[in-house]
Amino acid sequence: MSEPAGDAGRLLVDEPAPAVARLTISNPQRRGALDHAVLDAFAATLPRLDARCVIITGQDDIFSAGYDLGGLREEMLPEEADQLVAHPFAAALDAVAAYPYPTLAVLNGHAIGGGLELALACDLRLAATTIKLGMPPAKLGLIYSHTGIGKFIETVGAPRTRELFLLGRRIDAPTAVQWGLVNSAIEPGELTDHALALATEIAGNAPLAQLGNKRIIRELLATEMALDPETERELLDLRRSSFSTEDFREAVRAFAEKRPPRWQGR
Repeated sequence: MSEPAGDAGRLLVDEPAPAVARLTISNPQRRGALDHAVLDAFAATLPRLDARCVIITGQDDIFSAGYDLGGLREEMLPEEADQLVAHPFAAALDAVAAYPYPTLAVLNGHAIGGGLELALACDLRLAATTIKLGMPPAKLGLIYSHTGIGKFIETVGAPRTRELFLLGRRIDAPTAVQWGLVNSAIEPGELTDHALALATEIAGNAPLAQLGNKRIIRELLATEMALDPETERELLDLRRSSFSTEDFREAVRAFAEKRPPRWQGR
């Protein structure tokens, strides 16, 4: 994809394994800050991908220091600042959350503020053992979005969310694993290979099952487990439909024959 001019960040896109796409935040001069160029690239790129697993990571030993506050001016009106921050950031995170197949955040460096919320928009998270994670709004005089805070409550519960937002401190990767903020902490030298092996395993699973299960998880979380009857019927039908697919029959055959299944996506 084209690169923005000047000092703006970039989003690098490659395919490190079959059916795996990797999006790499490249903004080293600003510690991986999420400027408009990077955020707009997320919103534009993700809907065009057809990978069965998407990795989101940073360059070298930098993940993201969060939303790029450099574009804000002290004399800005509150409405102007809110528009400048909210719209590109929300569009990027919505694109990550809406991606139909599994997404994997690989935190190779510190994940702070909006960088951490970006990671939470992914389905799974791996972190280098050496990194820190944190939410600094309390240190910046900012009130965070209710939707963003809701993601943290959904992931780690209200007590840990209070600790992150009201103290504004950073936690290390092993603590983040204990809290459920990340799934695993991996030694830095092993992180890339471990993440690629995991993404390859994810991409090799049955595509219709991945689509259906991810959607059911999303719907349950969105409704706090209280589904309206129509949605519940639709999701039950979605689950039942998997039993009549060629992929399900192939899975049964492959299990009996002790071989990897060959998915058809139908």
